Amino acid sequence: MMAEKCWCAIPDHFSWVMLDAFIVMPNHVHGFITVGANDVGAKDFLPLQSKPKHGTSRMIGSIVRGFKIGVTKWFRSNTNVHVVWQRNYYEHIIRNDEAYLKIAEYIQTNPQRWEEDIYHI
Repeated sequence: MMAEKCWCAIPDHFSWVMLDAFIVMPNHVHGFITVGANDVGAKDFLPLQSKPKHGTSRMIGSIVRGFKIGVTKWFRSNTNVHVVWQRNYYEHIIRNDEAYLKIAEYIQTNPQRWEEDIYHI
């Protein structure tokens, strides 16, 4: 539940981000992050008022890092778990509707495949 709460809070910290399909699995998460869709003005120039506050990077790594930090802080404060995440993350640029639909279906049906996962507990 905490991972989902932190995920849903991403746009509160990164106003230029939109979220879409998301699932929390026992040992990983999947989700769509659309970057820059909300703040592109005429001729694709970013409005000056949309600049990130406090020098926050607009890179996907900053968004994922912030999400991981939020979840990790909660775990360390409320459980005995201190190592929450793998060191990195996987990203994929979705370039068309067909790819979007295929990946969205994979995310939505991932829980049904959990028992087949090589890391199933």
